[in-house]
Amino acid sequence: MRKSQREIVESSRVITRRGLMLATIQAAVVTVLGLKLRSMQIEHADEYRLLSDGNSIKIRLLPPARGLILDRNGMIIAGNEQNYRVTLTREEAGDVSAVIARLRRIIPMSDRQAAEILAEIRRRSAVTPVMVTDRLSWPEFSSIALNAPALPGVTPESGLSRSYPRRGDFAHVLGYVGPVSDYDLSKIDNPDPVLMLPEFQLGKVGMEAKLEQVLRGKAGARRVEVNSAGREMRELSRQEGQQGATVQTTLDAGLQNFVAQRLGEESAAAVVIDVTNGDIAAISSSPVFDPNKFVRGISGPDYRALMEHDHRPLADKTVQGAYPPGSTFKMVALLAGLESGVINTGTRFFCPGYITVAGRRFHCWSRGGHGTVDVIKSLAESCDIYYYELAQRVGIDRIAAMARRMGIGVHHDLPMSAITEGIAPDRAWKMARYQQEWQIGDSINASIGQGYVLASPLQLAVMAARVATGRAVAPRLVRAIDGIQEPEPDFPDLGLNPLNLRAARMGMDAVMNSSRGTARRMRITAPEWRLAGKTGTSQVRNITAAERARGVIKNEQLPWNRRDHALFVCFAPFDAPRYAVSVVVEHGGGGSAVAAPIARDIMLFALAGGLPPLSAYPDGERAKVQEMWSRMDLMPSAAPKTERAKA
Repeated sequence: MRKSQREIVESSRVITRRGLMLATIQAAVVTVLGLKLRSMQIEHADEYRLLSDGNSIKIRLLPPARGLILDRNGMIIAGNEQNYRVTLTREEAGDVSAVIARLRRIIPMSDRQAAEILAEIRRRSAVTPVMVTDRLSWPEFSSIALNAPALPGVTPESGLSRSYPRRGDFAHVLGYVGPVSDYDLSKIDNPDPVLMLPEFQLGKVGMEAKLEQVLRGKAGARRVEVNSAGREMRELSRQEGQQGATVQTTLDAGLQNFVAQRLGEESAAAVVIDVTNGDIAAISSSPVFDPNKFVRGISGPDYRALMEHDHRPLADKTVQGAYPPGSTFKMVALLAGLESGVINTGTRFFCPGYITVAGRRFHCWSRGGHGTVDVIKSLAESCDIYYYELAQRVGIDRIAAMARRMGIGVHHDLPMSAITEGIAPDRAWKMARYQQEWQIGDSINASIGQGYVLASPLQLAVMAARVATGRAVAPRLVRAIDGIQEPEPDFPDLGLNPLNLRAARMGMDAVMNSSRGTARRMRITAPEWRLAGKTGTSQVRNITAAERARGVIKNEQLPWNRRDHALFVCFAPFDAPRYAVSVVVEHGGGGSAVAAPIARDIMLFALAGGLPPLSAYPDGERAKVQEMWSRMDLMPSAAPKTERAKA
């Protein structure tokens, strides 16, 4: 059937459109192929040439530099040092045993070390680099680099390793870093790939652990050419990692150094708080240890020596230690009595040397008694009977509430490990803990900081700061992060009657400066630095009636671990408080004889900004103090002052 002219024209249009569409598609395909060929032949020619030659391109993570930790004046107290090391990747090495054998001809390596490296390589993924050795000397590092063609899979690297230039001074507060372990990884969901890098260092304890995310930084990456033998030929590109944040602490390196040396080898702790803003100027536990030993993994003998030491150098006694506060707790009991209205500043009790309650005799430390005792004298001479009488009238619940108000029995939020809450016991606490009713004898013991009451040196320093200021002073350790200052705290008022607070402060002043004060010999004679304090001695053993009858055994006649703890808390200057200090010496004996002189010396150093003038000490103390200074190896900034600095 013959088509009409109209049908022929229409058919022709359809064919033309289809032809154009087909031609457009063909042109697009040719264009894409052309662009791809151009990319392969021109833009990525080098990469494909490498692949054709048997080479490959690898992406390697670059560990970030760990953030610095500074003292309040900008001194580095945790930094990084250059570290030459060598890693080995199983996928690129081929015969790992042969490669290690060749390495051993270049650098010293025992059979045991070689076996441990082989075991670690087999345990890890084939693409994960494993540390072979680090802390190489430059000649050793250079030799490995020169022999790289014969060492497939071996990569010499120059990196950074954590270092603590002040060694033991900040050991407990900073903590330390160490290699990432399987246990560390098991505690982390979706661990950062940078943690898989050989010998990457992770914060283990202290500020290093608590501020890990802030200090770690972000990993970088580099693209490298690796030949068929696994040798790295050249670096194609590099994106540096982002260093961790710089953390400026509230700590003063000079003061911290002095505190650590003043505590010496005692099993002890000391805390210094600036009462105006809560800054911890120094916080030291002794004996100290060198955290640098933990960075690479401490040796077995060194670790055993620390663990078996009876003074527990690894324990941070400042925040982890919980001690009966002894008579330093008497300010809490006194304020509980005054604030409740059970007693007033004129209340007196008679001390004959003991009282009998519920058929049991409770003794004062002064066997002959103190006679008639008022509020000021009760603290100045540390009369126990005054507080036994007070406790029976006030009750434990009010005492416990006041303890928590003053910072005992509560958790203070600091970037440190295992901070204890201590114990401010009350009726409900004993029932929950022991399923027993509270007894009157429990209240009597608690009133003088014995029995169930426990406090850390940090809490005792906070208590002293709150007595000094009447405000809810809270401690802090971080002043700034990457130069951005932390907000200045505004501490609320404790809501205590100013007259009651003044009575507690005057009692602490009388401890140091009255003729019969328990720590008069440890007073500060410079009037602008007048010291107010409170001694404490807490028993760690029971004294039987038979022993008391024949005479209580003196501390120095007892084995070390059965002696009393020595405690002291203080603040100064009395009229315008700046610092509060607490000192606890485990099994040190008497607070006035052992802890008070340490706290006095620390306070003077803090107020003077270095070694104070000898004129600030009583005449009878000056020769002994000067001889002590001569044995110290203090930082240069701690030179003795020729004039008194105003606080």
